[in-house]
Amino acid sequence: MKKITYLILLFSCLNSIAQSQSTSSESLYEIQLEGIDGTNINLKAFKGKKILFVNVASECGFTNQYDGLQELYTKYKEKLVVIGLPCNQFGGQEPGKALEIKTFCRLNFGVDFPLSAKIKVKGSAQHKLYTWLTSKAKNGKKNSSVKWNFQKYLVDEQGNLIDVFYSMTKPMSNRITKLI
Repeated sequence: MKKITYLILLFSCLNSIAQSQSTSSESLYEIQLEGIDGTNINLKAFKGKKILFVNVASECGFTNQYDGLQELYTKYKEKLVVIGLPCNQFGGQEPGKALEIKTFCRLNFGVDFPLSAKIKVKGSAQHKLYTWLTSKAKNGKKNSSVKWNFQKYLVDEQGNLIDVFYSMTKPMSNRITKLI
């Protein structure tokens, strides 16, 4: 009888451990994201498509990557969403207000992919999206840190992190397009 009780207890513990490990990552689709125009960007609406999250800035040496981001979005629109996330944490290179940022992106680069309201991508006020993107405990894949503007995070159709690409990786690079 003691052996049976021991085995039941052992299996129960193993089952609990397995369940806690399988639910250690959180769902990307539960995160709230405000659009640049004040409306909600519903990440659940993009389930079934890959998502490329990019922290962007209007006065950065990498700002010309908006062209490549728009090209990527246009070319792969059926299976990819690009979301630009304005951030002013790197050299104060995104000082504009929402309407200024939106107008700058449309007039200079023809941007029609979703843009969020300005967010923090690092530090104590880090947006929950970037907490998820940069934490293995949240995304289930890897830890990372945001180094500069135009860092890219690619997520698959089920909301799993695929990989991180630093600023030097151009949006239309083979490193990104082969994963779409």
